Amino acid sequence: MSESYRDTYVTGLVNARALETQAIQLLSRQVERLENYPEVEAALRRHITESEQQRDRLDGILSALGTSASGVKDLFTGLMGNVAALAHAPMQDEILKNSLANYAFEHFEIASYKSLLTLAELAGDTQGPTALQQSLAEEQRMAQWCEDNLDAIVRKYATLTAQGAKAGV
Repeated sequence: MSESYRDTYVTGLVNARALETQAIQLLSRQVERLENYPEVEAALRRHITESEQQRDRLDGILSALGTSASGVKDLFTGLMGNVAALAHAPMQDEILKNSLANYAFEHFEIASYKSLLTLAELAGDTQGPTALQQSLAEEQRMAQWCEDNLDAIVRKYATLTAQGAKAGV
């Protein structure tokens, strides 16, 4: 592996691992508050499990490259995930804000995994891309779920609000 490509790749892997830690924290805080959206809760719980597996895959790639994740980055991004989730909590339309943020976050993760695949190629890593492709596919499925269910979530929120029911979560 070319050292400069390898270093850039390793940095990307460490950043992606921290991003998965952030996703786990963000989604975990959201599922704690869902009451009226069992379909959203189920999808988020599935994706939390996938995100934990993605983080493990990234650990495996880093280990194969003779390095490991950054505890400082994990701590910081985990904290940011908690803060982001809590920022929406007092909002009447929390479910809408979370749905929009999740949709955007999934696309950020998709871009991250696509970038890692390019970096893996440049660095000459022939083993890591299999795990990266699997994680990419999971992120794409979740992004598609967010897109496919956004209309239903908005409609349910609007209907509950119109009925005077608790609609935000």
